[in-house]
Amino acid sequence: MLTLNFIREKKELIIERLKVKNFDAREIIDKIIDLDNKRRKTKQKSDSLQSEINQISKEIGKLFSQGLKEEAEAVKKKTAAIKEEIKKAGTALGHIEKELMELLVTVPNIPNEMVVPGKSEEGNVKVKEGGTIPELVNDPLPHWELARKFDIIDFELGNKLTGAGFPVYKGKGAKLQRALINYFLDEGQKAGFSEVLPPIIVNEDSGFGTGQLPDKEGMMYHVPVDNYYLIPTAEVPVTNIYRDVILNADQLPVKNIAYTPCFRREAGSWGAHVRGLNRLHQFDKVEIVVIAHPEKSYEALEMMVDHVEKLITSLELPYRIMRLCGGDISFTSALTYDFEVFSAAQKRWLEVSSVSNFESFQSNRLKCRFREKGEKQNKLVHTLNGSALALPRILAALLENNQHPDGIKIPDALVSYTGFESI
Repeated sequence: MLTLNFIREKKELIIERLKVKNFDAREIIDKIIDLDNKRRKTKQKSDSLQSEINQISKEIGKLFSQGLKEEAEAVKKKTAAIKEEIKKAGTALGHIEKELMELLVTVPNIPNEMVVPGKSEEGNVKVKEGGTIPELVNDPLPHWELARKFDIIDFELGNKLTGAGFPVYKGKGAKLQRALINYFLDEGQKAGFSEVLPPIIVNEDSGFGTGQLPDKEGMMYHVPVDNYYLIPTAEVPVTNIYRDVILNADQLPVKNIAYTPCFRREAGSWGAHVRGLNRLHQFDKVEIVVIAHPEKSYEALEMMVDHVEKLITSLELPYRIMRLCGGDISFTSALTYDFEVFSAAQKRWLEVSSVSNFESFQSNRLKCRFREKGEKQNKLVHTLNGSALALPRILAALLENNQHPDGIKIPDALVSYTGFESI
């Protein structure tokens, strides 16, 4: 959420930059500024009336102390009308602040200058490509057929137990899944990230803090009895650890890593591109989250991109890094890099990670701040996160790209984790 001061000071900049996200902000920004003006005037009136009440109270006390009871009672009667005015001003202020917040949460984060205009993912910019696309022979199988052939993932059983999008991993498939999780966590810790194991159900405040609510409630599984939400990513609980927290500048950057199951409704998803592991309602993911000094958040972003690239390279997967255009970048992000790996049997690129800098957009909602040494004023931190990595499509590419007539080869980096070299 953009701050009111920033909106007032940088109105034209915000309107111009949000055009890159295909968002016409002028009308809503004008409404926000008008409401903020009303809020300020109403607050000023309320404060002035309260000051008047305080002054009268002192006068009443003085009259009582002088034994002038009748005079004191007469002055006291005057306060009733003023108190009623204060009450009305307070009610009006509450309505204005509610309406103002409802508008503020509909304004996207402004994109970084590197974000180019575009209507969809076709406008994304490729910044790097690596690895070698394997040349498969003998009618290569897509991962869902490999899963059935070697009995390592059972999609039909998952459908029986829950529904589509909830697969059951079996035997070496389950062990490979666990190996990937442990490998990603270990590599993250080697890179200086501290592991946390957060809840996978969060409250409404947490969903609001990272921008999932009220923007993406339709994508989240909701537990209405308790008004809780199943997390769509570990970003939500891990970032919210720092909600309403004031850090010292020398504590930054804070680097966390977490494994969690993730849950997404993915309403309306259908077709060949969501088959098998391509899109699930429940999936495993390792997430990295960084709380950074505003002057160093883009250094942190590059560090996170480098970390994800090393993971994919170590798994011997062909990949490309895309900088998202305005039409594909998220509501909350200022700059995002997507990682895609090539799935050889499907002959298509699969997104496996998004690494984003949200600057102060999330931290303003979270009220996550820091204080420089020797200074009294608190400032908003910058928040960043990224998948390191999401498992389903990584697993899909590993199965497809490493298949051979007798089975599936396990990448060397994972053998010590799986305990086997092939499936």
